[in-house]
Amino acid sequence: MMQRPFGPTGHDVSVIGQGTWYIDHGDRKRAVASLQRGLDLGMTHIDTAEMYGDAELVVAEAIAGRRDDCFLVSKVLPSNASRRGTITACERSLKRLGTDRLDCYLLHWRGGFALEDTVAAFEQLMSAGKLRSWGVSNFDVDDLDELLAVAGEGRIACNQVLYHLQERAIEHAVIPWCERHKVAVVAYSPFGHNEFPEARSAGGKVLAGIASRHGATPRQVALAFLARRPQVFPIPKASSADHAADNAGAGRLTLSAEDIAELDKAFPRGPKPRHLPML
Repeated sequence: MMQRPFGPTGHDVSVIGQGTWYIDHGDRKRAVASLQRGLDLGMTHIDTAEMYGDAELVVAEAIAGRRDDCFLVSKVLPSNASRRGTITACERSLKRLGTDRLDCYLLHWRGGFALEDTVAAFEQLMSAGKLRSWGVSNFDVDDLDELLAVAGEGRIACNQVLYHLQERAIEHAVIPWCERHKVAVVAYSPFGHNEFPEARSAGGKVLAGIASRHGATPRQVALAFLARRPQVFPIPKASSADHAADNAGAGRLTLSAEDIAELDKAFPRGPKPRHLPML
């Protein structure tokens, strides 16, 4: 699995990671096996959140005995993101994950608490050795500008945002902003939310054709398209060990300029929306 620098953190992170939203809704053993297979194949970036029900407990089981192999990320809910609340939430997540530190900790989306308070908590947690870096999720450019004014350059590790072939809004302004400020872009729901192009659709046929040329699968092509820019790290969720292995294969796939042009035409990014899309 190819790795690349993760924002300004100084850490190299797997190009393809593992998401865990809804991973606690199915068979627990199967979910654990899926995450472990992903780790075995180099998808060491594991993303979770306190909002994701028991996902942190599933992750804890999957990484038991191999915590040092992971780049482990969790998130604080905006309703908990006061200075004291952020610290309490982080310590609760650490306990549920069975670890003494997170590699990155994110504000899940913009809420009512002042960014100064949340950032102060993040920095306090870093000083205590409980975080190695921090970032945000679902931040549009105006939010990022405000955050940068609070934190300064070189502190924001990443912005985790919705990004898939049929939802490319972040290419207008969010990705360019993150590229300028060396902030990693983590792409959640990279296959869409139960809306991956059907094989018989026009877009599905384009994906199949490119996949055939590379000896790959359509989902691997979709992930490789998102990861074509070095700032972007997709985090697909896998429902089985085989699905995890398929996702990992995207980390070895490099698309040609012709492939990218075909996908760009089949899945146009459309106009810039008024508001940042999110799930």
